[in-house]
Amino acid sequence: MANSAKVSWVDGALFVAEAGSGHTFTMDGSPDVGGRNLGARPMEVMLIGMGGCTAIDVVSMLKKQRQDITGVEVSLVGERATEHPMVYTEVKLVYTVRGRKLNKALVERAVSLSDEKYCSATAMFKKSAKVTREIVLVEV
Repeated sequence: MANSAKVSWVDGALFVAEAGSGHTFTMDGSPDVGGRNLGARPMEVMLIGMGGCTAIDVVSMLKKQRQDITGVEVSLVGERATEHPMVYTEVKLVYTVRGRKLNKALVERAVSLSDEKYCSATAMFKKSAKVTREIVLVEV
């Protein structure tokens, strides 16, 4: 299963990224490398990718389990190494699941399955980083 992407330079440290699916977004470097804060930093995009990957897993599983979810958010905080290559060394994910009469065990199982089996982005991060998670349930 192959994916594709193309990243094209605009100017300074600004780039347009195009996914194989045809969707685009901008990335920009920090001002110290010529960026103008016109897009997310590439390393932020990696965190976003991990959050999206696991969120898709969790929502899919909770819907299959017929949980009455009204919202799912994954907040991520990553710590990076201080020397090059400045990979992520720690990532904490906080899953906030909103809904009615949520079954805590089913939510925990969905998060656990995403973390340990299904989310390929998490698996990649675990090659360099300690990944921790927290679950917050909000009844609405």
